[in-house]
Amino acid sequence: MDRQLVILNPRAGRMQAGRRLGEMLPILEADGLIADLLETREAGEARKTVAERAGEFQRIVCIGGDGTLNEVVSGMLDAGRDVPIGYVPAGSTNDFAASHGISRDLLRAARDVVEGEAMPMDVGAFNGRCFVYTASFGVFTRASYAAPQTVKNAVGHLAYVFEGIRDLAALRPYTVRVEGEEDGAEGEFIFGMAGNSTSMGGVLKLDPSRVNLHDGKFEVLLVRRPEHIGQLIAAAVALQSRQYDNELLCFFQASRLRISAPKDMDWTLDGEFQSGAENIDIQNLHNAVRLILPRG
Repeated sequence: MDRQLVILNPRAGRMQAGRRLGEMLPILEADGLIADLLETREAGEARKTVAERAGEFQRIVCIGGDGTLNEVVSGMLDAGRDVPIGYVPAGSTNDFAASHGISRDLLRAARDVVEGEAMPMDVGAFNGRCFVYTASFGVFTRASYAAPQTVKNAVGHLAYVFEGIRDLAALRPYTVRVEGEEDGAEGEFIFGMAGNSTSMGGVLKLDPSRVNLHDGKFEVLLVRRPEHIGQLIAAAVALQSRQYDNELLCFFQASRLRISAPKDMDWTLDGEFQSGAENIDIQNLHNAVRLILPRG
């Protein structure tokens, strides 16, 4: 009997996915794959299950937020398997889904899992820890994991914006050196990210024409410390208009980054906390897993 593993995080987003599971399961089983359901109860459960059981299934479907997807992808890498992954985004921001054209409508996303096409996908490794779409530090970064889940459920993107504004009041700069294969930067920065996404935290949007999600390279964005508020405003306007030739902005691509940074400079990986380190190695794992994407 052909089977699929459906992993549901019942606490993700506004918890609608659990209430609509009865509608989604018949859609997911429409192509004959019988669903084994796992409702996660604690962090790490999805990763452990996929790592141990991926080989039993023809498809693994993740219903949850970016953090749940991170666990599923991490478990697939642990297992060393090549089972297609379907994603039904049910989180608060769903940056990854927005970048890949995956519908936020739960039933439409479920249909796309069945009718879509499995495509190779790049993922990242931060000192060996997997991230699916972004590793970042500085302003707005803390907001991804500082806003309580109850707040995220209630106000969605606004949770990130409110926390980001609180961070802006401090504007703590970090002395960082970033080295790619061809480009790099050194100095005091208030924000930095290496990602494979056009969206971060529902706040920062990158130019889709400048972001290739399957080329084995990250888009790297760094924001230097402003000397006065006018510089900061100009940089914010440049980011909003997706123009990166501003004096505070460094934008380039790299498949591997070597970073020197303060040990107390914390990061976020796909919205989850990651403690800092003085020496950081970020690698793009080209075509590491297969993700089912909508056709057309």
